[in-house]
Amino acid sequence: MAEKNNKPIPSVLAFEKKLVPSDGYLYGTNWDKRTEDTATPLKLIEKSVRGTISNRLKDKDRNNELKLDPDIENANLQKVDACALGERQDTLKLSFTLKVLGNITQPCACNNEQFARSYPEVAKNYIDRYGFTELARRYACNIANARFLWRNRVGAEAIEVHVKAGDKLELTFDALQYRLNDFDAIDKDIETLAGLIAQALCGYQTPLILEIVAYARIGLAQEVYPSEELVLDKSKEKGRKSKILYAVDDVAAMHSQKIGNALRTIDTWYQEYADLNQPIAIEPYGAVTNRGKAYRQPKTDDFYTLFDQYALGVPLKDVNQEHYVMAVLVRGGVFGSSGKE
Repeated sequence: MAEKNNKPIPSVLAFEKKLVPSDGYLYGTNWDKRTEDTATPLKLIEKSVRGTISNRLKDKDRNNELKLDPDIENANLQKVDACALGERQDTLKLSFTLKVLGNITQPCACNNEQFARSYPEVAKNYIDRYGFTELARRYACNIANARFLWRNRVGAEAIEVHVKAGDKLELTFDALQYRLNDFDAIDKDIETLAGLIAQALCGYQTPLILEIVAYARIGLAQEVYPSEELVLDKSKEKGRKSKILYAVDDVAAMHSQKIGNALRTIDTWYQEYADLNQPIAIEPYGAVTNRGKAYRQPKTDDFYTLFDQYALGVPLKDVNQEHYVMAVLVRGGVFGSSGKE
């Protein structure tokens, strides 16, 4: 017979994500007619390009003149996916939906009765004291500032974000008026949107579904950037594309995971924020893969160290640590302790 698990933190523990974005779909239109029904789906274009060898050579090859010259003189032939606006289009339209769920007080999987009794009270206390207002305000800012456009945001002349929640809400934001490096620019519209998000996270209303459309004026026929697929097969088979972009039913698109990462880029509570002045995405170890660094180290300020105290009713040092822990639970994931010593 299996030994009963008496550890406070369950070996099986999972929370479903509470911010659920759809994929984002890319269309081309014109700024002057952006709200009219004139946008057309953007399709991927396959290009065969003749590039140059520009990667850093291995040390052994840098000192081998017989190998060096032929390597860097050869053309770099490759096939890639690309995507661009039409010849007479100057504006990218990105549309997606965002579902906001509640019931943060209940894990979707838990195999420890002691934890199942203690954790809901901790979550209810957080809701009673803070009502998810701080997290909701930051999520609302990331909608308003169009962080989810990622590279498409860079160099845009103008960006407008439209948010609709059924018959309850319809807002328009000038995205370039909201900064990316902090969440201090709060106005009435941000507060209105944040209020709806907070109500849904608290479970005070039925799930909230937002329809979000962003328009970015980037220039006639300019290139746009859907998500890039991860190519696991690194073989150099003839004819294989070296860059594959994401599309759904022949419409260029952005991964829901990438949009979700942008929306949860709200962590300004990690230790190095004062030096970097850049929010990072909510992650258990504060990992930022494109920098190759984790900003929250194990046994100091990572999620598991804080959660193992907080979920059992042990007070944390400050409210920001509480916000961070609850933001990771909104992100969702599997957080059980190891069954092995």
